[in-house]
Amino acid sequence: MPRINPYSPTNPLAALTITQKQALYDEASSLISDNKRDLFDRLAPLRTRHIAVVLEDIYQSHNASAVLRSCDCFGVQDVHVIEANNPFNPAGDVAVGSSKWVDYYPYSNTPSAYQRLHELGYKIVATTPHNDDTLINDLDISQPIALVFGTELTGLTPQAIELADAYVKIPMYGFTESFNISVCAALSLFSLTSRLRNSELPWQLTPEQILDLKIHWCTQAIRDGEKVVDSLIKKL
Repeated sequence: MPRINPYSPTNPLAALTITQKQALYDEASSLISDNKRDLFDRLAPLRTRHIAVVLEDIYQSHNASAVLRSCDCFGVQDVHVIEANNPFNPAGDVAVGSSKWVDYYPYSNTPSAYQRLHELGYKIVATTPHNDDTLINDLDISQPIALVFGTELTGLTPQAIELADAYVKIPMYGFTESFNISVCAALSLFSLTSRLRNSELPWQLTPEQILDLKIHWCTQAIRDGEKVVDSLIKKL
């Protein structure tokens, strides 16, 4: 789970000014390699929360890991995980470390996840064929989108479909009726992030959010990073 949750009221960074956060990052990043610091500075401005991924009861660890890896590769920062029946357990060999750089948030049921996503300003889009669906390339991305993917065998639950705001599908022309979830997520994110980055929409994080993210990444890159950053915050 994310060590510094940007949505949590107990986020230890919330009480700091942006000047203090910059000082904190300067101190923390001095403990990592120059190469890692350069990567943080280059990649953080390319991350987005305009698109988020929601996973409902994914039980195969390699699929969970593959989705996290795709989110990292396409610069999608947040994954919201519904664990009503199956714990979210990504496999490290497939994720290739992406769980360090992507934030994921647990929920015990679908309604609570949807409620929180609506509070954050997301339009919830279920990935499933539906009478009111649209093709992925035609999906309106003018407002933040939370893209919901279901379990491997049965897809989304009826509740997840019923409570969604919109529906989207990937066009298929073969005998097989669906893509594997990790493939579906990768194709969807490629389409949406490509359009997003070529648009004039405000998809980037704010400068302060970028700074928060880089501090969080430092906790992942430093040994006992949470304790180190916490001690630096106390000094401030």
